[in-house]
Amino acid sequence: MNASLKRRGTLITALALGAALTLTACSSDDPEKDSTGSTAGGGTHTVETAMGDVKVKNHPRRVVVLDTAELDSAITLGVKPVGATRAGAEDAFLSYLPTDRTRGITEVGEIANPSLEKIAGLKPDLILSSKIRDGQRYRQLSAIAPTVLTETTGYPWKQNFLVHADALGRTAEAHRVIKKYATHVAAVTKALGGKAKAADVDVNVVRFVEGADIRIYGRKNYIGTLLADVGIGRPAITDKAKDGFSYDVSPEQIDKADADVIFTSTYGNPNKAKVTETTTGGLWRKLKAVKDGKVFQVDDELWIQGIGYTAANQILAELQSDLTR
Repeated sequence: MNASLKRRGTLITALALGAALTLTACSSDDPEKDSTGSTAGGGTHTVETAMGDVKVKNHPRRVVVLDTAELDSAITLGVKPVGATRAGAEDAFLSYLPTDRTRGITEVGEIANPSLEKIAGLKPDLILSSKIRDGQRYRQLSAIAPTVLTETTGYPWKQNFLVHADALGRTAEAHRVIKKYATHVAAVTKALGGKAKAADVDVNVVRFVEGADIRIYGRKNYIGTLLADVGIGRPAITDKAKDGFSYDVSPEQIDKADADVIFTSTYGNPNKAKVTETTTGGLWRKLKAVKDGKVFQVDDELWIQGIGYTAANQILAELQSDLTR
């Protein structure tokens, strides 16, 4: 890959800030206290979901999560699931999550193709997913345990996080996480010179995908919301993204990805994702970001797949580090 692509540094100071802002949740063995300061007891409560109202335990202990957003939410809120799916291109759970938070979680298959038998064997008292992933399995999942589905994933991640928190009995902790995230966003914007200077820098996020076209990410997706929160500028091409999600191009159209700064990630096999073919070509070398040494290679699991507050705080730290060089 072009020498201007920069691997992540250790970012010890910046990532420590992100970790401190997010991974402050209490242990899943300690039930959250109610508004009076008393420890909440047993019983159930009703959660509004994409499939209607669902009654769940106030503090479920055996949680199964069927997508990366749900895994991030649970870990962020101090709950270690007993089971989780994995992304198809990965051999393990999200690598940006602390290993002590994921160690011991049982894999129950791939996202959108979980093993109902494995899930049932874990005897869960709550299942978290989304309608777009597991709506067609809702009846079978609900027969195993109360199942809370959001409508979709990605762009509405902040609203989905609150649904996850409600289902987990961690609403108070969720609001603390959200407040700390807002503080981190403000700190990053300030580090970039304020809102006006941040908006003057146009940033593209380019994802190389095995077996698919190259994606130039638009505004209506997870990473797009983070860039918007900080106030970072986006090139005009992002407004042409299909449904606001992405504008897909071939290597022969990569000039459309031009921007002041480009962040790139790869899903799957880099050769099959056309990484080398694209980044050694003449069109790539002519991009402003490439000529200025402002192309940064990032972790796909973190920037694209994570979809949650733990991922978000780490991304904010990387944005601040890279954009202030």
